[in-house]
Amino acid sequence: MYDPTIFDNLKVALENQLYDLDTLEEQIEIRNRRDVMDFAVLSREFALRFVLRKHPEIEVEVMLRASVHDLAGEIMEEPNANPACSLSLCFQKIVVDPANECAGIEKVMASIWEQDVELKQTIRYVYGEANPELLNDIEAKFKPRLTEDNMTELSVFLEHVLDTLHVLSRMQP
Repeated sequence: MYDPTIFDNLKVALENQLYDLDTLEEQIEIRNRRDVMDFAVLSREFALRFVLRKHPEIEVEVMLRASVHDLAGEIMEEPNANPACSLSLCFQKIVVDPANECAGIEKVMASIWEQDVELKQTIRYVYGEANPELLNDIEAKFKPRLTEDNMTELSVFLEHVLDTLHVLSRMQP
């Protein structure tokens, strides 16, 4: 019989909670879903992109990943394997004054996520547009990797994601 991997179990739990926030609680609106098996490197990735219904100007994507090393170690039951999944968030927010706004965003992210994330902000715009909008991709990669032991923490994690969206939406561009 097929035994689901850590990735499969976390993916289903995360997906269920996010769809509940969309359809039952109507707090978020899911905009995109990806469930990818990359045959080139034999990895898995699951991502859901969503917005707060009352503040659709800021999107966030929650990404769960497992490498071939993680998947093979777990499936083959290798004694020295430490299978787990990587988790990251990517918020997208329009900014006007990157020098000041990005510093504020960094402080907000540090206050909500503390030392658990590696933060990277990337500003991008469409070249050639008159008065282009500056889009800040705020990527937060979580340092601790997830196992099934973290399953009970997913609801608290998602509360923090929603809190982050609320705070970022109050920061004026």
